[in-house]
Amino acid sequence: AKNIIMSEKIKKQFGVWLNSNHAIVVGRENDGSGDFAILGEEFADGTSKNTSENTANNSERGALLKLFKSITSHMQNVDELHITGTGVAQEQFMHYLSETPQYKKTVTVKSTSNEMSKESLVEFIAAKF
Repeated sequence: AKNIIMSEKIKKQFGVWLNSNHAIVVGRENDGSGDFAILGEEFADGTSKNTSENTANNSERGALLKLFKSITSHMQNVDELHITGTGVAQEQFMHYLSETPQYKKTVTVKSTSNEMSKESLVEFIAAKF
């Protein structure tokens, strides 16, 4: 019997809903061949109240960077990514990915959406692919 080689590589598709302090990562189960499901949920560290606005901004940036790193820990080898959520965090996350070597080739699409239930988010992301 001949081995049938899959001509179509399974694309690693993910979705992320995020704002500046909360993220939910959605991806396919069974290493990319299954249905979309929640892979993880991450929260930014509570930013401390600083007297200096500059220090507050730096600490906020640091917390956001940690959040981005936490998000990417759920996504190895991303081919396609849909980022959605509120505020400017999506833009910042796209910028972060574009400066991270392993995500340079990722096809990233962005939309804006209000917070939704996890079930709705899974359906929302599934509909994007």
